[in-house]
Amino acid sequence: MISRTVSIKGVDKPVHRMFFGTATPAMLRGEDVNSLISTAVDAGLNAFDTARGYARAEESIGKWLKAAPGNRDRIVLLTKSCDMLRGQKIVTAERIRREMDESLKLLGTDHVDIFLLHRDDPTHPVSEYVETLEALRREGKCLAYGGSNWTHDRLAEANAYAAAHGYQGMTISSPHYGLAEQVRDPWGGDCVTVTGVAMEAARAWYCETRMPLLAYSSLGRGFFSGAVKSSDRAGAEKVLDEFARNGFLYDVNLKRLARAEEIAAQHDCAVATVAMAYLLTDPMNTLAVVSMSRPERIQANLQVFDFEFAPGERESLAAILS
Repeated sequence: MISRTVSIKGVDKPVHRMFFGTATPAMLRGEDVNSLISTAVDAGLNAFDTARGYARAEESIGKWLKAAPGNRDRIVLLTKSCDMLRGQKIVTAERIRREMDESLKLLGTDHVDIFLLHRDDPTHPVSEYVETLEALRREGKCLAYGGSNWTHDRLAEANAYAAAHGYQGMTISSPHYGLAEQVRDPWGGDCVTVTGVAMEAARAWYCETRMPLLAYSSLGRGFFSGAVKSSDRAGAEKVLDEFARNGFLYDVNLKRLARAEEIAAQHDCAVATVAMAYLLTDPMNTLAVVSMSRPERIQANLQVFDFEFAPGERESLAAILS
């Protein structure tokens, strides 16, 4: 059995290891998805991942929070600021604060549980970011903070600074990770992955520090959703969007998909279950963002917590290298 929750320093409740991803068409449009969110929470999913850069997704969550006074206490709410803008790194204290306030207004809450910087600008001293994030935490606008698309070296530098000043420091990180190796940056910016042979040192750091790793694109942006077949590359070209094709449509992932299909057949389960189990049984302290647009997908995704690899199966997936 795979454990369902973890503790994150600063957050005052257990955090489900499967975060409800809000970058879905309906939520990006700011639509009312109250029923879907309630279905997820009633099923045990209490963690939600959103961002200032996700169009109107925060508005959708805000509608659900407003629907019932007790909704805010039922969930762990994560949002992110400082996405890339036309390729420019614009991570500044002023923008961090402005976007935090914008997020809180749209969400209709006085604080988020977790606040991440969506991007880093390594040309700026990490001390500037830690000072700003710690100030926001002490003001009560977030309980914990961290980085998304930050390298492990910068995270280590940030926490060394925080420790020297008696600060809480960064307690969660969100790079890309999963069974699908991110061979190229899907968006052509500065996305950080810890997949592949070249990122072995990063994975070792996460294993050693036990920093919670919240993996985005955990199913390879649909590559391991079940919609793609390992024997049909032409079909994959049609099913996957340009970002998934750019980042994940490579031989190494088709080989892993073929093996995942075999394992799924042996267990009579979905390929997505195998891919998610691979991630959640990793030696690192892993969590996953999963986008879910329909109630039946929620129940299907939760099946991973009842899944167990047979001896050697997970290792056979990991052994397929680029």
